[in-house]
Amino acid sequence: MKGPSKRGPELGPIGDKILFENEYVRVWRVKLDPGERQAWHQHHLPYLIVPMTEGKNVMFFEDGREKETSETPGDVLWREAGAPHELLNISDWQYRNVLIEIKNAPTDGR
Repeated sequence: MKGPSKRGPELGPIGDKILFENEYVRVWRVKLDPGERQAWHQHHLPYLIVPMTEGKNVMFFEDGREKETSETPGDVLWREAGAPHELLNISDWQYRNVLIEIKNAPTDGR
């Protein structure tokens, strides 16, 4: 299925696994096999995406918008918090990234 999946009442997690967390950041691993979807989820914090593999995905938004993405290892992408969405890997390879949520900036000059 190429279009969005039906969204249930509960939203899923941002990624597969939390790799690191402190008072400033939360770091997630995201891994999607070909044709796999990341569950509907919502980012409440701004975040960075660091692609670990080439990425060819489609983001489906609650309001019906679709956004195709193309990512390259070595890139860093900034995204603001936003509306619920899901991600579909439309490539024929596994897609992986590291997603870093920005919680708070240090205030003591670090």
